[in-house]
Amino acid sequence: MASRPKGLPASDTWKLHTEEISTLNEGEFLVRQDFVSLDPAMRGWINDVRSYIPPVGIDEVMRAGSAGQVIESKHSIFRKGDYVSGPGGVQEYVITNGKSWYKVDPSVAPLSYFLGPLGMPGMTAYFGILRKGKIESGETVLVSAAAGAVGSIVGQIAKLKGCRVVGIAGGPMKCQYVKEELGFDAVIDYKAGDLKEAMKSTCPNGIDVYFDNVGGQILDTALVFINRNARVVICGAISQYNNTGKVEGPSNYLSLLVNRASMEGMVVFDWKDEYMEAMI
Repeated sequence: MASRPKGLPASDTWKLHTEEISTLNEGEFLVRQDFVSLDPAMRGWINDVRSYIPPVGIDEVMRAGSAGQVIESKHSIFRKGDYVSGPGGVQEYVITNGKSWYKVDPSVAPLSYFLGPLGMPGMTAYFGILRKGKIESGETVLVSAAAGAVGSIVGQIAKLKGCRVVGIAGGPMKCQYVKEELGFDAVIDYKAGDLKEAMKSTCPNGIDVYFDNVGGQILDTALVFINRNARVVICGAISQYNNTGKVEGPSNYLSLLVNRASMEGMVVFDWKDEYMEAMI
């Protein structure tokens, strides 16, 4: 990382650095990284602000999840040939002592899946909608960024649990994907017109759980339609990540009071000890 961006990151935010791979110490192993994840959360990780995780430092490797194969090892648990996933960063190779790394099996699922449905996005969806959303069969669940890595899985889990699921996405292609391939009951194209009217028509009985990935106007509008004892899960705020001014917060927050509802943030790392259980 070369500099901290203001607003949208530019080409000078990062720089390409090349160096020789160093010799392994005892207890370390070398991973050839075949896949590196690109997640919205990475935008927050480069801001020098107080958060749930320290910011990436200037001249440090950009933080990211990764998956690959151990090609050399002096570690007692991770052996040459093992496939692994962990916080390898945006680089071709990484030497690690194994902290926060785990073995994966590409015969069970393609290696890239361990950065998607079986990785951080999938874990976020699983724990977010089940532990924070506390969904029950028959409830109406609204999901923003429904075509994204997290939202797409949130909706499918909710469907499996017997909920009526409405997605929000941008543009005809994404909306078609959400409805026809992911199997959501309805979808709102937030770019197509009156957002409030669209929520009213697709959620005629109100919203029991709103899983929010975007913040801003969409969150504010969803609060208008929440039911009594609704749960609003704050997973992300994509619409606000590149703001150079004041972050847009909800003005309809009194709906939480009127409806005895809750709005709570979540960070997937809180369930790191249960990832393997969720994966299975």
